[in-house]
Amino acid sequence: MGAREQGAHCTYIGPSGSQMGRKESMADTARVLSGFFDGIEYRGFGQKIVETLAHYASVPVWNGLTSEWHPTQFLADALTMRECAGGRPWNGITLAYLGDARFNMGNSLMVGCAKLGINFRSVAPKSLWTSDPVFQMAQGFAGKSGASVARTESVEEGVRGCDFLYTDVWVSMGEPDEVWKERIAMLEPYRVTGRVMDMTGKSECRFLHCLPAFHNRKTTIGEQIYQKYGIDCMEVNDEVFESPRNAAFLEAENRLHTIKAVMVATLAEENIDEALARNGF
Repeated sequence: MGAREQGAHCTYIGPSGSQMGRKESMADTARVLSGFFDGIEYRGFGQKIVETLAHYASVPVWNGLTSEWHPTQFLADALTMRECAGGRPWNGITLAYLGDARFNMGNSLMVGCAKLGINFRSVAPKSLWTSDPVFQMAQGFAGKSGASVARTESVEEGVRGCDFLYTDVWVSMGEPDEVWKERIAMLEPYRVTGRVMDMTGKSECRFLHCLPAFHNRKTTIGEQIYQKYGIDCMEVNDEVFESPRNAAFLEAENRLHTIKAVMVATLAEENIDEALARNGF
């Protein structure tokens, strides 16, 4: 949609639509696709795969999601926070992420917030904390931006004073179904409920989620989980999701606007700063 709105054309190549990684290496695929397209977005699993693609491609490569990072989602998150925060500077905003913090969203939010100067708290069982290398990376960026970065197991401590609470699904892309039982037991205390939102002490606190969210039984997986484990929601409940506190749909829309900005900035024939200045910005 973003490409179409900018007047460009898209081709989708799905997992079964090419031989990349099977009969053709990613390095070779990168060079072939560079001859066909002006830009390539990769959405898949290993971070090393997209880095290989970017290394060998001669056109811009955008990371649409890997197991380790989700940078384009963070851009939408940042725009949403900017819009909801009433003009406050980045260092006047505090965000807490609740749940399994080991994967792409936990990593990207921690590092992204640290870069911008947003105070960030990772709230999770210790075994599901963001890794030490990512935490240390974020601390380095926070030292330059003035942000604070913390990891805690305490929900009360983690959400106190927060402007935004963020969560994600409890079982990530590619994980087996067998982990549901263990993950539910570990993360039920970290579900975002009205009580947890109130624990922030801020009536204007907003809820964020990269979607889709398991907030009721109205999905196949949601109903299966209810029948198997007796819970009617997972990472967030309807009390929050169906309330004015939920900014997740604005966040979803902002994925379109921010990816358009990424494409324009990286595909423009002239320096983007010069173009903005010429047009009075």
